[in-house]
Amino acid sequence: MPNRLANETSPYLLQHADNPVDWYPWGDEAFARARDEDKPILLSVGYSSCHWCHVMAHESFEDEATAAMMNRWFVNVKVDREERPDVDGVYMTAVQAITGQGGWPMTVFMTPDGRPFYAGTYFPPSDGHGRPGFPRVLEALHEAWTNERAQLLSSAEGITEHLQALANRTGASGPADISPERTQAALETFRNAFDEEWGGFGHAPKFPAPGNLEFLLAYAARAPEDTAEPSAAQMALLTMVRMASGGMYDQLGGGFARYSVDRYWLVPHFEKMLYDNAQLARLYMHAYQLTGDEYYERIARETLAYLEREMLDPEGGFYSAQDADSEGIEGKFFVWLPSEVVEVLGAEDGAMFNAWFAVTEEGNFRDPHHPEFGTRNVLTSWQPAGRVAEQFGITTAALATKIADLRARMLAEREKRVKPGLDDKVLVSWNGLALAAFAEASRVFDDRHYRDVALANAAFVRARMWRDGRLLHTYKGGVARIDGMIEDYSYYGLGLVELYRATGDLAHLEWAAELLGVLLRDFRDPAGGFFETGAGGEQLLLRQKSYFDEATPSGNGATALLALWLGRYYAKPEWEQVAAEVLGQAQELMRQAPTGFGALWQCLEFLLAPHREVAIIGDDAGRRPFERVAGMTYLPWTAVASSSTGTGLPVFEGRAATGETLAYVCEDMVCGLPARTPEELAAQLG
Repeated sequence: MPNRLANETSPYLLQHADNPVDWYPWGDEAFARARDEDKPILLSVGYSSCHWCHVMAHESFEDEATAAMMNRWFVNVKVDREERPDVDGVYMTAVQAITGQGGWPMTVFMTPDGRPFYAGTYFPPSDGHGRPGFPRVLEALHEAWTNERAQLLSSAEGITEHLQALANRTGASGPADISPERTQAALETFRNAFDEEWGGFGHAPKFPAPGNLEFLLAYAARAPEDTAEPSAAQMALLTMVRMASGGMYDQLGGGFARYSVDRYWLVPHFEKMLYDNAQLARLYMHAYQLTGDEYYERIARETLAYLEREMLDPEGGFYSAQDADSEGIEGKFFVWLPSEVVEVLGAEDGAMFNAWFAVTEEGNFRDPHHPEFGTRNVLTSWQPAGRVAEQFGITTAALATKIADLRARMLAEREKRVKPGLDDKVLVSWNGLALAAFAEASRVFDDRHYRDVALANAAFVRARMWRDGRLLHTYKGGVARIDGMIEDYSYYGLGLVELYRATGDLAHLEWAAELLGVLLRDFRDPAGGFFETGAGGEQLLLRQKSYFDEATPSGNGATALLALWLGRYYAKPEWEQVAAEVLGQAQELMRQAPTGFGALWQCLEFLLAPHREVAIIGDDAGRRPFERVAGMTYLPWTAVASSSTGTGLPVFEGRAATGETLAYVCEDMVCGLPARTPEELAAQLG
């Protein structure tokens, strides 16, 4: 018989609805039962595309004997970390404090009032690999709760006091140091950690970290005189080429997996997340703007095509994730044997495909949980084009054309396979990242289709997830629920800024300003910075502030960027001061661990850059060539405004429409002579 999770909308929770565990969703009912029956709570947190979450579920939560122990001794609560990032954040802080590390699945044992006393991540079904078996953990904690309660409660109290002392601690804060020396010092840290052969920073596993790479590109644009080796641009661009050439990038279908388990970006954990692909599509667009190299355009377009093909709901929202596993085997959907390729393409074409994508009999990937599946190949495109072209006696241009055809044929064949699971809930926060990607793509590539996708997304969120001046965090099956959090307002606000830049429709910018207003009213701490949750929301063990980037920008970093953009467009220095306030709060943390604050380093670059605006005034047809010039140019911190009437924003004041299309390049709202041709605008933009 299904448990209580059968009534939930989260795909992750529904995956556990048939477990023999008596699961509760997070809520008052579980805590009330724990108090009434004097039992501790077992909190299990994960997400639908998490491979090790699936492993622990199969080994432990589907096991009748283990479930019986859980049901007899604990009140069991299951949480989708993507649906409740606030709950996940609080208890991940506890896990890290208790164990020195974190990750998912996350397992926390706590008192009926939510105070943790023991925690970990994945527990195997029996002792091994330096981890105690899950049944032994359950039995030991039950014995301690029964016979050593006072000691457990004392531990819970001490852990809670420690967490509360850590919450929101930023070190010595004060006026923000807005100086180029700060970003130069951060750049040295990146250089010291940079892998000059394979790109990326540090050792395996390697994550994309798009916020850090965006900072490096912006630094390169502001300080082109930087001659140190490797330069900011070199570090960013080499990393991007290596990522897109390795197995972490889907060489057939486009899109990036969550991270690489090795130094080489070769073998990924195969799950694909909306947030990674939305951010990386924009990153590759910016590299294209900076370099003019069509390679980066191709990767951006293929990533957007993946999001449309696999992640776009018919209503206009974007789904959250695609699983790593299919038919119970990690990566099965994505990997190949040489014989499988030849069977599809024939001997000659199969040999060319295998040479280009490094498909060999030895292979490069094996699922350790399913050795019977054998060793297969994650596709890569590391091979020098000239070498492969010479091998097959054709030109590199002919090779590129041929490989494009072979890719399409193999992708069509792959579509016949059983697809990985899909987490089809819609999150406002991550949809904001996707909105920004498609809106900006419409400008950069002068492609109205991308604009239509972005407009449909904004209409969907407005209709389905916006209630009485508030955002709701998650939507599935016609139901929107859970109060919006800082990332919902800040990410979606930034997406709306990009949609304004793509359309010139002030309604989008006005909605973004409304979202910033909610953040300033309900999330701002009078002592500085912004909380993850709004005033009046559910009271958790802690009310935290996020400054450190994870796979997505920190809530404070994204809010600061939103305040900066809207401050520039509306000429409100008090909004720009919000970003300086956040930087002041976090600057000691940024000095201690520079690579964890890509969003805030971008804020600092924004404040260091000239206050520059581009105002384009004219009818739709006349503006488009000028907008194309602005879109093709890398202008990371320039407020581009476009209007048919020359009204609605301070940058348009005194510049009413004249019947002739004019473009003004301005510094601090003081503009030079107008550009009357796209070529003049290109020259003024430099």
